[in-house]
Amino acid sequence: MKVTVIGAGIVGLATAWWLARDGHAVTVLDEAAEPASGASFANGAQLSYSYVAPLAEPGILKDLPKYLLDRNGPLRFVPRADPAQWSWLLRFLAACNASAAARGTASLLRLAFASRDALYAMLAATPMEFDHARNGKLVVQSSAAAMRGAEAQLRLQATLGCEQQALTAAECLALEPDLASIRQRLVGGILTPSEEVGDCHKLCLELARVLATPAFGARLLTATRVERLVVEAGRLRAVRTSRGDHEADLTVLAAGVGTAALGRSAGVTVPVLALRGYSITAPVRAGNCGPRRSITDSARKTVYAPLGAALRVAGFAEIGTTGPTPGRAEALARETDAVFPGACDTAAATTWTGLRPATPTSLPLIGPTRIEGLALNAGQGALGFTLAAGSARLLADLLAGRDPAVDPAPFRP
Repeated sequence: MKVTVIGAGIVGLATAWWLARDGHAVTVLDEAAEPASGASFANGAQLSYSYVAPLAEPGILKDLPKYLLDRNGPLRFVPRADPAQWSWLLRFLAACNASAAARGTASLLRLAFASRDALYAMLAATPMEFDHARNGKLVVQSSAAAMRGAEAQLRLQATLGCEQQALTAAECLALEPDLASIRQRLVGGILTPSEEVGDCHKLCLELARVLATPAFGARLLTATRVERLVVEAGRLRAVRTSRGDHEADLTVLAAGVGTAALGRSAGVTVPVLALRGYSITAPVRAGNCGPRRSITDSARKTVYAPLGAALRVAGFAEIGTTGPTPGRAEALARETDAVFPGACDTAAATTWTGLRPATPTSLPLIGPTRIEGLALNAGQGALGFTLAAGSARLLADLLAGRDPAVDPAPFRP
């Protein structure tokens, strides 16, 4: 089958890998000059398979006024005169209940575990270097109430196959002595030994390399803007681009935040909204190791991931901002210097901001649409790196008629 994949981020390239492995003739289109130029470029670097709970959860409702008013808060919402934004928000608020959060957590965990297996299968078949390490993850808490909530989530996730440990503050410090600077507010933490880190951008470049080999025979057309999808009589006839029309038996929309607009051009509503995030990548100073594990500071909504000789620091989530908020990268640098004083040269850090494609429920949309010849693989949000391999394998299994490793129903477009 001739397949066009729109999007050369981690989700699109993983999709291309699995479809090309199945013997399809794959072409990947992307408007950027290089792969992974969007949300995949410098994300949080955590392959966080056990931390995939939906953003929509009951506790968020009481904090909504703060998110509306606090310009400098970790989560910020800016209302716009945009019907799509308000439709998304209403669906998001409807999902902010305990039963929906529990169902979403279970579905995302199953997809995450399948994604870990799928990535391992990819690496076994085509080894790729991307600063990949299984070094574990420690989520630290700064209040007794937050720690009780984390322990309740641990108990729920234990029934779903997660292996995690609740640690005291002293145990956290014994594990990660560099956390001594937050000793006064450290209450405890949750350790997940199986969690991993990696450089998503490097993996995308490796995937592009592998896809171009004769064994896969895929084509990657960068600097190719997709203008719209041409639909006739309920079937996708062509992908109209800045370089002319592309015809295929199947087109997969994996274009991140651009998926919604392209879906509209085909008459398909894709409830994906842009979630802006920020990161810095700071070199670790000679003689310092920084954190050995991936660290999430729950109170500050900041993640720290060691990547070779650097530390990736990511945080903030913004809905509705029309551009980057000034001072976000500087805030991440200050927080890094406060939590790990002297460990990194934050003055030499590279900075990034990008848009993650989020659905109201945090469940990605994977599978065929009502338009013949059009499928979706989009909406992974901040979990794109973690869920990419599993999402791609799920779509490939559905298209091949194989029994998938996870129930596809929760992710059906």
